[in-house]
Amino acid sequence: MAIVIRPGRPDEAALLSDLALRSKGFWGYSEKLLDSFRRELALSPSDVVGLRTAVAELRGTVVGFVTVDGSAPTGDLGMLFVVPEAIGNGVGTELFRHAVEVARGAGFRRLVIESDPNAEPFYRAMGAIRVGSTESGSVPGRELPLLEVDIVPIAAAPRTGPPRGRLTGGADLSG
Repeated sequence: MAIVIRPGRPDEAALLSDLALRSKGFWGYSEKLLDSFRRELALSPSDVVGLRTAVAELRGTVVGFVTVDGSAPTGDLGMLFVVPEAIGNGVGTELFRHAVEVARGAGFRRLVIESDPNAEPFYRAMGAIRVGSTESGSVPGRELPLLEVDIVPIAAAPRTGPPRGRLTGGADLSG
């Protein structure tokens, strides 16, 4: 099952916004709490372009997306969402890797991630390091994990694999 990553299109803004809410619902949040996330998870057509949105497709169906925002040297991995039925099938991993390549191409040295607490283990497995916490933009008083991943330029990437917390193209992060 080949995952295809392509640029998001402005006309997909509503689809991607709905996908983000469905994905967030995977964690068992109540409808009331999900409703409080709705505004923060909404994308406009101009957001899709401005946030460097990439879409993952399986068999022609959109199953996830990722956004990368900011300007060098530090950017934000703002959103990474996968439809619940595709979680655990490598879609998130492919989207994360794509985001790193986009960040590297834009000259970023670091990506910052404000993670859902339930998604923190995924980001840590991808090489991100927790550097603190930040208050949720949707729920006052709710703390979110704040993570970072260093983006190593290809020319500077060690051949034997990077130390933890540094992500290079195609490197094994299991060490």
